[in-house]
Amino acid sequence: MSQQQPHVVREIRRQPETWAQALGLLPGVRDVLPRTGERVAVLGCGTSWFMAMAYAGLREAAGEGETDAFAASRFPAGRRYDRVLVISRSGTTTEVLRAIERADAPVTAVTALKDGPVARAAREVIVLDFADERSVVQTLFATTTLMLLRGSLGEPLDEVIEQAAGALDAELPGDVENAGQFTFLGDGWRYGTSLEAALKMREGARLWTEAYPQLEYRHGPISIAEAGRVVWLFGAPAPGLVADIAATGATVVADELDPVADLVRVQALTVRRALAAGFDPDRPRSLTRSIVLDEPA
Repeated sequence: MSQQQPHVVREIRRQPETWAQALGLLPGVRDVLPRTGERVAVLGCGTSWFMAMAYAGLREAAGEGETDAFAASRFPAGRRYDRVLVISRSGTTTEVLRAIERADAPVTAVTALKDGPVARAAREVIVLDFADERSVVQTLFATTTLMLLRGSLGEPLDEVIEQAAGALDAELPGDVENAGQFTFLGDGWRYGTSLEAALKMREGARLWTEAYPQLEYRHGPISIAEAGRVVWLFGAPAPGLVADIAATGATVVADELDPVADLVRVQALTVRRALAAGFDPDRPRSLTRSIVLDEPA
């Protein structure tokens, strides 16, 4: 493998900067984002799907309107929506294009490719080309999209940006750095970030990872918890949960960080584990930047 610094390292470190840049776009893009009271479907694939889940949870919690998140391949085209929001870094993903074709509502796309097929198929487009990535793995584009969407809901995000900047060089305890298995837990919108954290570590470091809503964890998954494994909580722990996990011997990570800032720590840890194992964190095994299918739907 080349001794050059992986692209993903630079992309992870750029996140606080691109988050601020995306928030600066809000005055010019509010009109093409979901409006208060609209019934909205949010679609994506892989990491973009998990960002869609997080935004859907946030939007409903903010009282902005009913919001459903779907993997693009699972979009129920016959269901009525006022707007469909699609997230696609590459702007070429087949399942996203098929969903746009089936949508009866106006489609807004958030993409890094201003002249790609997704941008051409959508009615409105928000281009985050400054958050595009050379790595196959999504880090920068995904979180920048989520922060833009959070900002559109009126969230104050300066502190989150500061937390992420601090998380870039944060040291983790040795039993976290070297654990053999990770489970990520999060409730509400944080479940989306938990799924993304688990995906990042599977993709980049080929580790055994899982993700669950917090209160579901004791309904079976806790049975794998033991010494040498980590349970990482996004958001405040449910009452009694930390004590139950600690009793298994597993290490608990439950810090007071915003879940998106905490995700930055997971991204950085993933790269460290990948490099230590001799893997290329820019090009995980069997993955490509975009899935373009030849077969019919």
